[in-house]
Amino acid sequence: MDVMDAIRKRRSVREFSAEPVPRKVLEEILEAAVQAPSAMNTQPWEFTVISGRVLEDIKRTNVEKLNRGEIPHPEYMVLGWPFDSVYRRRQVELAKQIFQHVGIPKGDKDGVAKWMERGFRFFDAPAVIVLSVDGSLSETGPALDVGAVMQNICLAALPFGLGTCIDEQGAMYPEVFRQYAGIPESKRIMVPIAIGYPAPDAPANRVRSGREPLHGITSWCGFD
Repeated sequence: MDVMDAIRKRRSVREFSAEPVPRKVLEEILEAAVQAPSAMNTQPWEFTVISGRVLEDIKRTNVEKLNRGEIPHPEYMVLGWPFDSVYRRRQVELAKQIFQHVGIPKGDKDGVAKWMERGFRFFDAPAVIVLSVDGSLSETGPALDVGAVMQNICLAALPFGLGTCIDEQGAMYPEVFRQYAGIPESKRIMVPIAIGYPAPDAPANRVRSGREPLHGITSWCGFD
């Protein structure tokens, strides 16, 4: 699979099989991922790879906190677009598409709540890669570098038959990662990536989010 093919085929996987991902495969993916560019070669990213009993404990505790109504407090805020904006519109359009595929009708609050739980348990993926940076770095400084390595992880997973989902919901209660995976307070948890083999024929995995046409978001200067 060449890189252009991988870029076009990558999508968010929201339902995984229970088949475990071998550690060797995850190591190969991360070895490829760290070839990402970073500002002045600072390479600020760090990884915590979680599976097995530890991951199950994290999933369970995340959902317990969500259902108790604990206020989320992520260490890196992914969301932040204006409510009345094209960015919000795109998010709503994606949510409608997902709910249509998984059979959640409009107004079904219980169905939406159950779906939200899936994000807090990483869509039942058998493994999660948590991206962190050192707490001495500014909140925004390493964000572009982390984004580059994050994209590499998602692309490098594809030749192994694996799918990924960048899952900011999974980091809404960062103390859970610290409790079970030993991530120290000196590290800022940025975002987890759920990774595993996509569940065959899962309705959620048929979702294909749209992209804006290039002519609407690009300016060309100096070309004849």
